[in-house]
Amino acid sequence: MKEFIRTTEQDSLYRHLDKMSVQDLLININKEDKKVPEMVEEAIPQISLLVEAIVDKVLLGGRLFYIGAGTSGRLAVVDASECPPTYGVPHGLVIGIIAGGQEAMFNAVEFAEDNNMQAWLDLEKHQININDVVIGIAASGTTPYVIGGLQQCNERGILTGSISCNKNSPVSAVANFPVEVVVGPEFVTGSTRMKSGTAQKLVLNMISTAVMIQLGRVEDNKMVNMQLTNDKLIDRGVKMLMEKVKLISYEEAKALLLKEGTVKNAINSIS
Repeated sequence: MKEFIRTTEQDSLYRHLDKMSVQDLLININKEDKKVPEMVEEAIPQISLLVEAIVDKVLLGGRLFYIGAGTSGRLAVVDASECPPTYGVPHGLVIGIIAGGQEAMFNAVEFAEDNNMQAWLDLEKHQININDVVIGIAASGTTPYVIGGLQQCNERGILTGSISCNKNSPVSAVANFPVEVVVGPEFVTGSTRMKSGTAQKLVLNMISTAVMIQLGRVEDNKMVNMQLTNDKLIDRGVKMLMEKVKLISYEEAKALLLKEGTVKNAINSIS
């Protein structure tokens, strides 16, 4: 059997970091970070297939789940939590699950990622079903929590995807729609919260944004379904409404927006 090589664990291309000046540290970190979007670009065909599959399932009434551990899990929870306020979708449409539960968002939970059955148990709490999609996120592509969760989904006919930063990783082997963004060795050897984490964040941004646009949650280039949770967003919504509805004052637009709850609802109420 061919040995699996973890690029994410290979030695940094830089030596003696502890002897570098602050400026040299920042220049070299930035130099490595610049590689990330180029590798994400190479993965766009894989990401596109995954997005199309997600949209098809959500239109059938399904939900999107992310599962991950450590940095990957935290990124998953962040992306999922931002969908309702940004696009006005229900909180249960995109769900992020991290190994170790809520505590793991702020503190490392020992060995949480090593249990290959726990992800499925966590998914079961949400009554996961055949219409849902589960994306496993693992920089190394070897996290037992993630791989086990995807395997259990596969056995039940639930669509799966993955995001990893190693070529031909074990998690890719069990995902219906694998995405691999191979960013190379980290600046600090093995610190996958750096380039790998950046790559995963970019891919998650692309997935959730493209899905929401495809679901009609954006009109033109505006977040017309965003929740009005602070003064900045209310002001943004008022200006969207004034741009769309001519000859309406700021005060009139604000009153209408607050009454209807979203820009889209306000537009529909007078069209």
